[in-house]
Amino acid sequence: MPNYVYMLASQTRGTFYIGMTNDVARRTWEHREGYRKGFTARHGVRRVVMVETYQDVRDAIRREKQLMRWKRAWKIALIEESNPTWADLYDQLLF
Repeated sequence: MPNYVYMLASQTRGTFYIGMTNDVARRTWEHREGYRKGFTARHGVRRVVMVETYQDVRDAIRREKQLMRWKRAWKIALIEESNPTWADLYDQLLF
């Protein structure tokens, strides 16, 4: 079963949230709809700007922790490598 590391943003170069899940469509829906009250709901962080897939959950957890330690500029560069317009990728997750 695949595992996903995802990054949400409030807007282009706005506030970020990094998470890990085995059901990225469900989890990002929960963020978008404010299903769980917390950081993303308080800060309006709903736009899916990056998703990475991992087969081994341990790799996904390692990557999530790595990205959380990264400098903001590195996160921005990572997003802009694959999503230079900061498009919301949510609709692409509904496969």
